[in-house]
Amino acid sequence: MNASHVRTRREFIASLVFLAGVALVPVFLGSNFWLGIIIVAMYYSLLAIAWNLLAGYTGQFSLAPTAFAMVGAYATGMTSYHFGLSPAVGVPAAIVVSALLGMALGRVVVPLRGPYLALTTIAFAEILRHVVRNAHEYTRGDFGLPVPLITEDRVGAYYVMLAALVAAQVGLYVLLRSKVGLYLQAIRDDETAAAGRGINVIFWKTIAFTVSGAICGFAGAMYVHFSGLASPNLGQIFETGLVLAAAVLGGIGTLIGPLLGGFIVQFAAEGFREVGLQHMLFFAAMVIVVVRFFRQGLWGLVERAMRPGAARRSQEVGS
Repeated sequence: MNASHVRTRREFIASLVFLAGVALVPVFLGSNFWLGIIIVAMYYSLLAIAWNLLAGYTGQFSLAPTAFAMVGAYATGMTSYHFGLSPAVGVPAAIVVSALLGMALGRVVVPLRGPYLALTTIAFAEILRHVVRNAHEYTRGDFGLPVPLITEDRVGAYYVMLAALVAAQVGLYVLLRSKVGLYLQAIRDDETAAAGRGINVIFWKTIAFTVSGAICGFAGAMYVHFSGLASPNLGQIFETGLVLAAAVLGGIGTLIGPLLGGFIVQFAAEGFREVGLQHMLFFAAMVIVVVRFFRQGLWGLVERAMRPGAARRSQEVGS
């Protein structure tokens, strides 16, 4: 077993321990308000691990994760609102639609790198959001689209979202342990060398966009069946900023970091709620500090404290 697989396995086990702790929260916490806060944290974690698959493991810096979440939200919302179908149909439809849109975007942007890739994806996200806002006949625009709840019980909704997060985390672990995961990381580390060894770079980059889009759509679909309303605000640029902050603060390029980051971002945002959108300055400052001094994020600090030797070897492998 190579060092990358050992590190991924260690991070996966740690993430399962963390999620087991999250599963126990309703046993000790009876507040529906705080359960709702944690549900939103799990939503951000889903988006962060999806974005991390692109940026952390494939080296593709996209600024459209929340656009795909918005697509997933409206895909399941419209199947219910216009056709009366249940979430059992709407959620899979959201995954498929978001995956196909991710594939289409991937095919367009895979030749691009750096700022050109980032600018193209943010333009795509903003165009998509304005299309949703102006398609009043289908989306009800800024009024939002009412979406049925999967369950009226807050504890039930909590465990449904937790199950979604566990499923995504397990799926990513399986993907990263496979040859596909090795291909994606090879592309991230040296695209030219990967192509020279016979890896179809364009194909696997497109696959990364497809899978990431599917997970984001899944996250958006699950979230609106908790909140009850699909809104264009789901795709706003500052929402993408929160997702990126979650991945970077938790530990980009790690399996557990973005999972932890979603909780960090949501609880910090709740603490700064009275400040308004100015709390984004706080997140920006945190990201700058982490990028400058703690490149491995929170998980890197935890790993360094618990296993100094292993942390150093992990950094040497990743460098």
